Amino acid sequence: LAACTLFWAHLGGKKGLQMTEMDAPLSTPCNIQICEVTCDSFRIMWDMTPEDTTRATHFFIDLSRKECGDPNRFKHRDVPTKLVAKAVPLPMAVRGHWFLSPRTEYCVAVQTAIRQPDGEYQVSEWSQVVEFSTGDYAMEHLQQLLDKATGSAGRLLKFSVFYRNQHPEYFDFVRECGGLMRPALKDCSGSHGSPINSKLHGVFFSCNTEFDTGLPSRDSPYGPLRFHIPAGRLLNPNISLYFADFYCMYTAYHYVVLVLAPVGSEGDTFCRPRLPMLDLASNPFLTYTEPHRPGEEPVFCHASDVILEVLFTDPVPLDQGSVEQISGHHQLMSLTTANAKKDPSCKVCNISVGR
Repeated sequence: LAACTLFWAHLGGKKGLQMTEMDAPLSTPCNIQICEVTCDSFRIMWDMTPEDTTRATHFFIDLSRKECGDPNRFKHRDVPTKLVAKAVPLPMAVRGHWFLSPRTEYCVAVQTAIRQPDGEYQVSEWSQVVEFSTGDYAMEHLQQLLDKATGSAGRLLKFSVFYRNQHPEYFDFVRECGGLMRPALKDCSGSHGSPINSKLHGVFFSCNTEFDTGLPSRDSPYGPLRFHIPAGRLLNPNISLYFADFYCMYTAYHYVVLVLAPVGSEGDTFCRPRLPMLDLASNPFLTYTEPHRPGEEPVFCHASDVILEVLFTDPVPLDQGSVEQISGHHQLMSLTTANAKKDPSCKVCNISVGR
């Protein structure tokens, strides 16, 4: 399969799109096929006559996001702006994080061309418009994010409880429905390409503590009631730990999203081929250290310099912990990460693929 390097070009002048009388017209590309789609690349092929395969010197690829709902976007061809490539054997690769983003729907059409001696082009008609969607981050991209997050994690601090803030109505509903906090679908906050966004169900918890007290923060943007659960109920040798995301929201501090999934569970099955697995005893973010002697308790630690968002993929019984009123403020809505968009300009938490 041949790949080629693409560049943005501005094809100027109406005369550049006119074919010469000496050349037979190029046939319209048909049967457009998209394959091998990733978060920032794809391969494209189409049917051409043998004669056109021999004559064509260039391919023009007109690519736009699907939300650009203008049905005439390919109509005005006097001065189009598009991707231009020298003709190569098909399928050809289209790649580049500067114009392709993960999980994004695109429209694409192609045109074949013959470069004339005077530098102008004889072109075919545009093909039909084909729609496709780019994919999630692959494991290699998540590893890049993980490497960046490791550099920002800071030292490890001990903690003893996971906690979850909500409003009274939430806990009333949980009690009415059997006392289980049930997993909900992860929203689209953070990196757009994270494989868990809008796909994995879970219950979010925090575990960060304050430097001066070693206790959870007294404030929360998520509600005035806080559910505490002993750390060992969610983090133990029967749990798989995964890295899922690293992002910020135009702020100096950063978030790391981790997934805790009981071994062999549906969540574990989902995460294993998609997310980097972390060693419970040795990772920069969240650790479990087994007791060395009988009667000792396990030691739990969290990263000090990032805010951890921990997604537990199974239901959590309310009776395994306690619900208390927080002593601080709960109306800090500017700190909530619900559907928060990642800062695409941050050099700390972005990688060289689509955001």
